Amino acid sequence: MIRPTSRDMIEKLVGFDTVSAKSNLALIDFAQDYLESHGARCQRSTNPEGTKANLLASLGPDLPGGVVLSGHSDVVPVDDQPWDSDPFTLVERDGRLYGRGTADMKSFLAIALGLVPEFTAQPLARPIHLAFSYDEEVGCTGVPGLINDLTHSLPEPALVIVGEPTSMQIVNGHKGCFLFETRIKGQAAHSSLPQLGANAIMAAGRIIAHIAELAEAKRSAADLDNPFDPPYTTFNLGEINGGKAINIVAQDCRFTWEFRPLPGEDTAAIIAEIERFTQEDVLPKLREFAPHAEIETLRPATVLPLAPEDEGAAESLVRRLTGANDSRVVSFGTEGGLFQAAGLSTIVFGPGSIDQAHQANEYIDLSQVAACETFLLKLRDWAAA
Repeated sequence: MIRPTSRDMIEKLVGFDTVSAKSNLALIDFAQDYLESHGARCQRSTNPEGTKANLLASLGPDLPGGVVLSGHSDVVPVDDQPWDSDPFTLVERDGRLYGRGTADMKSFLAIALGLVPEFTAQPLARPIHLAFSYDEEVGCTGVPGLINDLTHSLPEPALVIVGEPTSMQIVNGHKGCFLFETRIKGQAAHSSLPQLGANAIMAAGRIIAHIAELAEAKRSAADLDNPFDPPYTTFNLGEINGGKAINIVAQDCRFTWEFRPLPGEDTAAIIAEIERFTQEDVLPKLREFAPHAEIETLRPATVLPLAPEDEGAAESLVRRLTGANDSRVVSFGTEGGLFQAAGLSTIVFGPGSIDQAHQANEYIDLSQVAACETFLLKLRDWAAA
């Protein structure tokens, strides 16, 4: 059987429109058929609607101590971006491959798929597991099912490599991302008689101001020797809407917000303080003239931070195979923290630059593709030794 080139496989995966709002099943079907044709043992987990799936494929012996090569199959939207070509048709130009997902992060998965015949060309002493998840881009909501399969259905792997774009540099730590939506229901009234209503927008403003105070406190207390940029837990307000007209006391308001904690941050304390302020300071005031007023905060997604591991198996192996002497941390989140929380030694290490992720004319340099191929072949030799 002729081995597909990495370019061919990248072209194939980019051709699947797996924007998070859509199904990824066509890509997963293709990957599963291909992997099973090379003897892989595959299992899926799906979302409740059955429209999306994770795929976990194992090559080699059914033994502990293997390596997981993990990546997400979904990509971000291309709407309103000024692309010079069809985002879902791979274009090669000036030593680069252009298309949605080339950097983030279909190239890593495609290179691993293309090398499967090389992985199976000699007996493996340790298994190689390929893990494809869904909905990473909307809060890592798919990967928990995959991790459940990995930890309950397979012998325990020794390490996980999450192939997000790091320009083939070792990333051993990143911030988390805790996402929230706060909904406030007050009571409408004529603006000349505010005592007959409860202004949801004003209540939202008080909560937002408190979040801003917490953000400033974290910034003021920053340890400037911390390697993260910026070196403190950050907060952001992303959306807000509410009200009907200027002369109506606003009955409803909603806003979305997040905080991105450093590894080791007391995230429970942050959440508890905002909830305390909401329930003890804001809600009683809102209910002064509207006893049925409510404030509800939803938590649609949580991306856990990845903490650097002292003598971690994942970082130690990649250092040995690449000769790298250093590692770094990043502020963007990945699925790595969830693997680590499940007890698996994890690093982030993959081809392409995060600077290209989510951009129009997203691309990966062919030199990065070649570097990833070289690394994965060394990993194959380690698994076969």
